[in-house]
Amino acid sequence: MDLDSVYRAEYGPCVATLTRLLGDIGLAEEAVQDAFAVAVTKWADALPPNPGGWIVTTARNRAIDRLRRESTRDARHAQALLLNQPDEPEEVGPVRDDQLRLIFTCCHPALSPLAQTALTLRLLGGLEVPEIARAYLVPEATVAQRIVRAKKKIRDAGIPYRVPGESDLPDRLPPVLTVLYLVFNEGYTSTSGELVRTDLCLEAVRLARALAGLMPDEPEVLGLLALLLLTEARRPARVGPSGELVVLADQDRSRWNRELIAEGHDLVRRCLRRGQPGPYQLQAAINAVHTDGPATDWTQVLALYDQLLRHSPTPVVALNRAVAVAEVHGPAAALAAVDELDLPGYHLLPATRADLFTRLGRTAEAVAAYDEAISLVGNDTERAFLQARRARLGGT
Repeated sequence: MDLDSVYRAEYGPCVATLTRLLGDIGLAEEAVQDAFAVAVTKWADALPPNPGGWIVTTARNRAIDRLRRESTRDARHAQALLLNQPDEPEEVGPVRDDQLRLIFTCCHPALSPLAQTALTLRLLGGLEVPEIARAYLVPEATVAQRIVRAKKKIRDAGIPYRVPGESDLPDRLPPVLTVLYLVFNEGYTSTSGELVRTDLCLEAVRLARALAGLMPDEPEVLGLLALLLLTEARRPARVGPSGELVVLADQDRSRWNRELIAEGHDLVRRCLRRGQPGPYQLQAAINAVHTDGPATDWTQVLALYDQLLRHSPTPVVALNRAVAVAEVHGPAAALAAVDELDLPGYHLLPATRADLFTRLGRTAEAVAAYDEAISLVGNDTERAFLQARRARLGGT
């Protein structure tokens, strides 16, 4: 059988076979023709035992090579274009900071609030799924599903990757604030490992400063910056000489960063003058009280928590308020408030109950609550702190 006969006999079946493999009849036909061109020289002396199989294999390899070249062509063209671009300033819109611009871009209003923040925290905030789940007090599977659904919606709906204009920024501000707040929180008390991730704390403060420069007339932006500065100011005193956790009441206040405290207090005063309190401003005000003078005025803190609970009626805010209730009205009143809360999996709930039981002299209940908190906590430093508190009570 000569080459012309093979071509006539094998062309159709080879194209059909390769089309099934590649899913593209045009590409299959070109690849088969290329393979026959190679066969002209390869089969000069004798035909292979299975000409059709040889054609399909050679054509498939040629097609794969072509697809690989095509897949990198756009990237190579873009790279060449960049090399030949004049050195002109890039138009980046109103948000000049690269990372902050990406966060605004990722917080697209077509996605649900949780999907916006979860996706942004995962892609840009440096947080893993367990850390995001802990921030929202939801199962890890819930966060993972939200991220997958958000990506699918972006793909299926053709949501464009477009830097928002200045008029779009206010609508995207709430999730952006949430992202910065949660990045800082993860840095200040990490989900696992060591107590603090300094890199996250510093990056969140930097981005909050950039955001305040971009939107200086937004009270909640100033409130968030003040909150982060006043919290960051206490970070050097949170860890003792041996790496142990030091709670607020036992911290050496001389180690606090007075420059950050002064800046944070100034921002809080600016917020107060505006008379538009929001959750971040109220949290900043609470931290301003903690850092004002040699001791905390708990009565003032409790009054601020009452306002915050009206703005954000969440179990976590109620739990934090209960700590202030214990200082003002005693542990029994605080325990009554804590017993009404439902925060499954949140180690600070049993840890707070353990402390209140201890202050009330209810040792057995305190030990049980500490055991529960220890079983839930992920951070090594916090776990060691709780274990030390539990060990003081004795018992099994």
